[in-house]
Amino acid sequence: MGFLDKLFGNGAKVMEIGAPVEGECVPISAVNDPTFGEEILGKGIAIRPANGLIKAPADGTVTTVFPTGHAVAVTTTEGVEILIHVGLETVELNGDGFTKHVEEGQEVKKGDLLIEADLVKIGEKYDIITPMVICNTGDYKEVEGETGKTVAAGDTVIRIQV
Repeated sequence: MGFLDKLFGNGAKVMEIGAPVEGECVPISAVNDPTFGEEILGKGIAIRPANGLIKAPADGTVTTVFPTGHAVAVTTTEGVEILIHVGLETVELNGDGFTKHVEEGQEVKKGDLLIEADLVKIGEKYDIITPMVICNTGDYKEVEGETGKTVAAGDTVIRIQV
């Protein structure tokens, strides 16, 4: 969205999605897994986490919590479908190192704790980079990540133009 659009408005609605965890926000292409890096599941960003506190990136409903606790999906109140995947290949841990704090169907507010991950334990065997993708990217005019910066949980990392 350009300066004139911001100044005069163009009728487009922009939604902001927050970082799910504190850390270094990098392009999704930095993820060494084609499912994420090649945007097969949708556009997004990734975070090299500074801690294991995975939080809700927006207000919404938890639509999926994987039994192993390594991933969670939230659908925002506006209908944005967000998948947060803690680390790569971490499903193989069968839940070891993950504590779930939410259940499917639960309403969450931006910043609510979703999952706690023991990054030291997980990092012994797996890459802890944490992709966050917009699974229904095709429903929007634009999904743009804001990368190349250190973020706190909740800082805007994705802007979606409706």
